Amino acid sequence: MSYSRAAVEEHLKPEQDRRAPVPTDDAHTDDNAKMPPLTVRLATPRGFCAGVERAIRTVEESLALHGAPVYVRHEIVHNTHVVARLSAMGAIFVEEIEDVPPDRPVVFSAHGAPQSAHADAEARNLLKIDATCPLVLKVHSQIRRHHRSGRTVILIGHRNHPEVVGSVGQAPEGAVILVETLADIAALPALDGPLAYSTQTTLSVDETRDMIAALKQRFPEIAGPAKEDICYATSNRQEAVKAAAAGSDLFVVIGSRTSSNSVRLVETARTAGAADALLTEDAGEFDWSKLAGVETIGVSAGASAPEILVEQFLTALAARRTLRIDHIETAREDIVFNTPLRLAG
Repeated sequence: MSYSRAAVEEHLKPEQDRRAPVPTDDAHTDDNAKMPPLTVRLATPRGFCAGVERAIRTVEESLALHGAPVYVRHEIVHNTHVVARLSAMGAIFVEEIEDVPPDRPVVFSAHGAPQSAHADAEARNLLKIDATCPLVLKVHSQIRRHHRSGRTVILIGHRNHPEVVGSVGQAPEGAVILVETLADIAALPALDGPLAYSTQTTLSVDETRDMIAALKQRFPEIAGPAKEDICYATSNRQEAVKAAAAGSDLFVVIGSRTSSNSVRLVETARTAGAADALLTEDAGEFDWSKLAGVETIGVSAGASAPEILVEQFLTALAARRTLRIDHIETAREDIVFNTPLRLAG
């Protein structure tokens, strides 16, 4: 099915009042008829996951209940647009608990936090609202349980990512060993005593599978989770990108560069066969010269990217080319996480 710019805008009209202006050039409209249709392979699922929706809702409801400002430890999710909108509503993002005034609530971000940060908030008697994704909390619980059982935990993840900082901080210093690559696993010394492994929730499914296999080869008795730690949304979005990327001349992932899962989607698209793949914050940032020679483009969005950004990107595409949109759906999601107890009615 082909869509003109006008048709796409008509389809998106209910969202018009929320849409930021998208740069267009009226000359492109006349050029549409001279160019072949552009096939858009639109990956589904994409965009917000249940953990991100819960975290954003937590900040919004905290503002409604307590008034502005509400302080948030770290960016609530890794998306520039989300953070800007919540900042305009009265959220203040800080990195240290000591920066939170004693009379204001503090929300812990979806990525989780080390136990020391929670202890700092409790020592100051701050009103603490925990928006950590429940799937990250599951990893935290695993690490604490393994430590109580006397196991050393090997954590697969990206150094300095806030989720990894929070996971490492669930046990005393030295009790969790971080590995990022297969080379890190090969370089591990002989380790005495029982071992266990956990992973960051937003990693590449395929690369993590290889790293787990390498750990088991080196340490055959290592214990692991009953179910993989990589979250359902990360897995689903990567599978959808694999299906949409094959045969694409260009694959575009909409998301912020600080978003681990968005970066992994770009890598997944390249591995799955896209001739080129890139990450863009939004339609305004995209380099439109990249469309030269492109006949098929794949599109997805990271788990912290609002769907409105995808809609804006499609509108901007339709200003330049006539679109034929193929919906590539590999899974349906209906998971909803409950509001944190401090906000529950």
